[in-house]
Amino acid sequence: MAASRPSRSVSARDISIGCERLDGAGSWDTLEWTKIEPVTRSVSHANFEFLLEAERVLDEGHGVVLVNTDEAGTLFVTNFRLLFLSDGTRNIVPLGTIPLATIEKFNKMVVKIQSTSRNTNKSSSRRLLQIIGKDMRIIVFCFRPRTKQRRAIFDALSRCTKPERIWDLYAFTCGPSKFSNLSPKVRLLNEYFRLLGKGFHHASMRMIEDGSFTMSNDSWRISDINFNYSLCQSYPFALLVPKSVSDDEIIQASNFRARSRVPAVSWCNPETGAVLARSSQPLVGIMNTRSTADEKLVAALCAQLIDGKDSRRKLYIADARPRKNALANGAMGGGSESSSNYFQSEIVFFGIDNIHAMRESFARFRDYLDTHGAASSDGTSSFLRHGGWTWGGGNLSSMSASVSTLGDSGWLIHVQSVLAGSAWIAARVALESAAVLVHCSDGWDRTSQLVSLANLMLDPYYRTFTGFQALVEKDWLAFGHPFSDRVGMPSISGSSFELSRNASSTGSFSSSPLRQSSGSSQASNSSHAQNNYSPIFLQWVDCVSQLLRIYPFAFEFSSNFLVDFLDCVLSCRFGNFLCNSEKERQICGVDESCGCLWAYLADMRSSEGRSHAHYNLFYDTLKHNGPLLPPAAALAPTLWPQFHLRWACPFESQAGELEAECRNMAIKFSELQKAKEVAEMKAKEYLAAMEILNADLQNEKQVSSSAMNLAKRASKENSAIQRAVQSLGCRVNFANSSDSTVDVESSLMETSQRLSLPRRESEYTMEHNDRSDLSVSITVVADDVVPSSSPLGQVCETLCPLRTQGRGCQWPDAACAQLGSQFVGLKANFDAFDRLSIYDRYFKSQ
Repeated sequence: MAASRPSRSVSARDISIGCERLDGAGSWDTLEWTKIEPVTRSVSHANFEFLLEAERVLDEGHGVVLVNTDEAGTLFVTNFRLLFLSDGTRNIVPLGTIPLATIEKFNKMVVKIQSTSRNTNKSSSRRLLQIIGKDMRIIVFCFRPRTKQRRAIFDALSRCTKPERIWDLYAFTCGPSKFSNLSPKVRLLNEYFRLLGKGFHHASMRMIEDGSFTMSNDSWRISDINFNYSLCQSYPFALLVPKSVSDDEIIQASNFRARSRVPAVSWCNPETGAVLARSSQPLVGIMNTRSTADEKLVAALCAQLIDGKDSRRKLYIADARPRKNALANGAMGGGSESSSNYFQSEIVFFGIDNIHAMRESFARFRDYLDTHGAASSDGTSSFLRHGGWTWGGGNLSSMSASVSTLGDSGWLIHVQSVLAGSAWIAARVALESAAVLVHCSDGWDRTSQLVSLANLMLDPYYRTFTGFQALVEKDWLAFGHPFSDRVGMPSISGSSFELSRNASSTGSFSSSPLRQSSGSSQASNSSHAQNNYSPIFLQWVDCVSQLLRIYPFAFEFSSNFLVDFLDCVLSCRFGNFLCNSEKERQICGVDESCGCLWAYLADMRSSEGRSHAHYNLFYDTLKHNGPLLPPAAALAPTLWPQFHLRWACPFESQAGELEAECRNMAIKFSELQKAKEVAEMKAKEYLAAMEILNADLQNEKQVSSSAMNLAKRASKENSAIQRAVQSLGCRVNFANSSDSTVDVESSLMETSQRLSLPRRESEYTMEHNDRSDLSVSITVVADDVVPSSSPLGQVCETLCPLRTQGRGCQWPDAACAQLGSQFVGLKANFDAFDRLSIYDRYFKSQ
């Protein structure tokens, strides 16, 4: 992650660098040293944009060199992490930046360097600070001589990496922010409802407060016997137990189990009745004592008949420990069950080593990666070790030695043991519909590994994002895996414990105060925390990555998600994985005071949707919609490149990664798909616009056709009027811009009297092509005032068929005037007028 460059009072790179090969002591004999000139810097912390919310700088060192990469920069100690800022780019260097909670240990080192000058035989020393992380990396910083910067950084780390109180952690300082955490109790109940086949019910805090969550089906029920953690301090407030067993019997059975971790259901199949349960070791001791209540509770796990038949289902008791370890625990009051005491049962030992063996194996595995990686913490490439130029150290024997070292670490063997045990459990439940009870010593380390991994194989729901969260919160958090002890963080309770021995075979045991944790509010001391540190949860996530490699189509999440998830857990940035139990987290108010890891990861995915790196591109819900039952040959583990090799071999951890290449192709395809959708949307818009234009064009055509018809009709009417008027012997003058006048001419115009017809009968107006008005005005000279010598009068007197004998022209009262008005007036029917000739009316034969 690149960071913005803060303001500085000096240039970005004001140190001189020169490299020379020097001989040293120990593992630093081929270290490439960097000469640094002392400089003075002034840096303002207020403008550091790379700081997280509520993160503040506690101390800093300038001119520090990251020996792994021979890069100079500034080293900051904040209340959350050790942060290395490059002087060249002013960006955060990921290798040199590590959360304080992820630091397992750190050491000051002094390496003597023999001077190469011929004039002096004096030797100089380099002051180093080695950081060993819980995430597979080893970092070395080199400080300027004759300064107190290394001491200041070391003291700051001593104060911050091992805080005395849990409330001093960054998770409480930062607060929930925008990643608020809903109650894990509600989510646990919802998971119980799903297992009971009552997923339509939704849990709530009100349901928890009034105790209405105790639902059941035909075989199992949710018990509130541990609501106040009085039964078992490391168990959840609600337990899924057999319906046929009462709470009193559960209380009696709890006295027979270490730390009162009574057998409880982790997963059940509502169709077949198969069940997977968990507990701690029984307190049989060397006398092989018994508990009637415990035997009844265990027998109730397999009391349901198979397919309604009379035959009872088989009971397997899977002890995760080696047999000799179980016998050794018997001498201290613990031990393992006897098949003769549990009806139709079989005891199986898986031989998985304890937390101390896992811690040592992890340390050897980390050293192997640092020694044989591309560049180790001493700054020397593996190709150049011991002065050689061939693979890994100069000769073929060194190659064989490195492979042997990997095997000697035992890490992959332990991973295979957990995988094989989980696969065996899943096969018994899926193929035989059997009941399996799993435990180790306390039932919270190896038991959590086996049970949760078997659940992951059995139930496809747990292979989704929401299901994976439900699985982790149920089998790791709710059932009390001591995360604070295993990660090495402070806790509110001590962890001293001693097994109690039973006093009789009837289940009556001594009430030793050491049966459960003391509940003290004091933090455990550093030596105790160091003794109990172990990468148990990291090993389980490693096993999940192996299943993801074997079944790439079965998981909704990717390997990148597992890496980010594990980094968040180790950093203790959020409160989900603090403390050792649900009870302790409730006392500390973790849910209300700290942010939520799940909300943070979900927010990361929401930024890019399905194309985010957390999603598995190959996920197919139909391909693996049932249990995963890998054969033994498929369980050979290998290195997890994205996590194991990202610091020691950064290029090899990503080289040839098919998933990353497919993701890039998927992103490009998504972009093309979006471009296609945009183009299709624009095409639809263009088609709609074209349809509108076509409709407008059709309307225009109709309007134009109507106008043409009106024009033709007007022209036809004008021609009819013209012929009618001309038939009367009139002259017609038309004009587009002025009124047109139709006059009746005579040779005696000076003696004529003009008569004007009424306006409604003498004017005709119409529109032609929506532009010009054509007006026709007709003026007729009255016949009674026209002298008889007038040519018109003579024509009228001679030819008028309506003229009465012995009388003159009666215009305009004559019948001809009445008839003529029908033809000449503006309201005349011109179509009829055009069909009827005036000569047929006036000049037809009598």
